[in-house]
Formats: sequence, structure tokens, C-alpha cells
Amino acid sequence: MKIEDTTVAEMTVMQLKSLVQSAVKEALQEILTDPDAGLELRSEFEERLRQAQAYIASGGHLLSMEELTSQLEGESGV
Repeated sequence: MKIEDTTVAEMTVMQLKSLVQSAVKEALQEILTDPDAGLELRSEFEERLRQAQAYIASGGHLLSMEELTSQLEGESGV
């Protein structure tokens, strides 16, 4: 009898424990795996990051999400 054909009521404690551990491990691997692993940045994007770093290093200020939202709402009259 394969585990796929077994109901929970028919499982031993060890079988159920093993099943739960496998399910949790699989779910965590899916959640914690970097979907962008192995991908490379486009040169244009790398240049934009360098510009942003230089801007900050020279005293520039990037907007927080709240600041950006507030500015956009003010421009649209919302």
C-alpha cells in the first residue's frame, strides 16, 4: 500500500509525522527559494543602481513609500 492510497486514519503516528515534515519542508523550500537566483541584471539597471548609490552618497534623499504616495495623491487631487 502506497502512502498516497492511505487515509490519515490508517497512518501510524510515524507515517503522519513523516508526511507533515515532508509537507512543511517542501513549503519552506518554495517560500525561501530565491526566484531570481542565477539571473543577471541588465546593464541599464546596474547603471541606475550606481547612480542612485552616488546620489545618496552625495547627500541625496530617496522618498519613502509614504512620501511618494503623499506626493502622488497631492498631484492627482485625491
